[in-house]
Amino acid sequence: ILPTMASPTLSPDSSSQEALSAPTCSPTSDSENLSPDELELLAKLEEQNRQDVSKSLRCGSCRKEQRGRLASSSNLSGLGGAGPSLELIRKGIPHHFRAIVWQLLCSATDMPVKNQYSELLKMSSPCEKLIRRDIARTYPEHEFFKGQDSLGQEVLFNVMKAYSLVDREVGYCQGSAFIVGLLLMQMPEEEAFCVFVRLMQEYRLRELFKPSMAELGLCIYQFESMLQEQLPDLNTHLPSQSFHTSMYASSWFLTLFLTTFPLPVATRVFDIFMYEGLEIVFRVGLALLQVNQTELMQLDMEGMSQYFQRVIPHQFDSCPDKLILKAYQVKYNPKKMKRLEKEYAAMKSKEMEEQIEIKRLRTENRLLKQRIETLEKVRSVPGEG
Repeated sequence: ILPTMASPTLSPDSSSQEALSAPTCSPTSDSENLSPDELELLAKLEEQNRQDVSKSLRCGSCRKEQRGRLASSSNLSGLGGAGPSLELIRKGIPHHFRAIVWQLLCSATDMPVKNQYSELLKMSSPCEKLIRRDIARTYPEHEFFKGQDSLGQEVLFNVMKAYSLVDREVGYCQGSAFIVGLLLMQMPEEEAFCVFVRLMQEYRLRELFKPSMAELGLCIYQFESMLQEQLPDLNTHLPSQSFHTSMYASSWFLTLFLTTFPLPVATRVFDIFMYEGLEIVFRVGLALLQVNQTELMQLDMEGMSQYFQRVIPHQFDSCPDKLILKAYQVKYNPKKMKRLEKEYAAMKSKEMEEQIEIKRLRTENRLLKQRIETLEKVRSVPGEG
């Protein structure tokens, strides 16, 4: 019942392929290396997992209810300190518990789709060529994914291909491989597949990765509203230099900062994402702009582009806790975000209506032009005779 746990030696920034293949080990095989607090947490997680699976079989409990039980029952108390589990998750989940905790937080421990995985691998997908091309560019410096024949690239291909077959509308979208790659650093491919399916279904990722990417447009719209409200001077300066929000923030939402920060920092953000979803992306994104506002106000488009690529990613390498603290100093209003979502939907609906009307008028104009040309030809016949 309990999902396979990664070895305590496994770290998201580990360069050892041996360590990265360790998630196949048993949760108890390294128990002698765990602290008393961690052993207590493991026991609580095992008990919680048994209870959740049993309840799921009886009444089909939803993800949010399960996540709430996990939080309210203080089952993450072994992560250290006191207070609600969200606070403890913000402090960082110990890396050798991430596989278990992530699966419990998103309710991916007992998914029927897991039984389909081996059969999906035997099938062919129209996305295979695109996936093969992209996985070579996913964590290219990480030992687990180095080399065309590496174990990392092979299991990453497997998971991406399997998902493209269960969700043919989305298929494969560039950027999603970074999320799956992180999961594979923590757990075996079958578990990573189940977690990714759950993230796509329940965490807005599927909407982000749809071909239209309409959800990305919504996220950018909401983020710009926060920027305008909380950093008005910077909000004016950025577009004045033709440095638009989508140029720097799109990757934040599509890869959850996995292509922005080094893995130890990005994984801390991902821990919180697993608990509360995309809210943390908005918070971290605005926190980065707040911290760097003075410098950014002095830069032009080229300077800002370089600054976002070279400076911002490494500001919190030695102190990820500071980044998380800054993120939770950002004002975030869920009710306002809902209102902005409705506002954006209405705006897009109006744009679509206008586009339909423009298309109708163009069609009418084309038909009128054709009719005029036809009449002119008819009138010219007697003259020629």
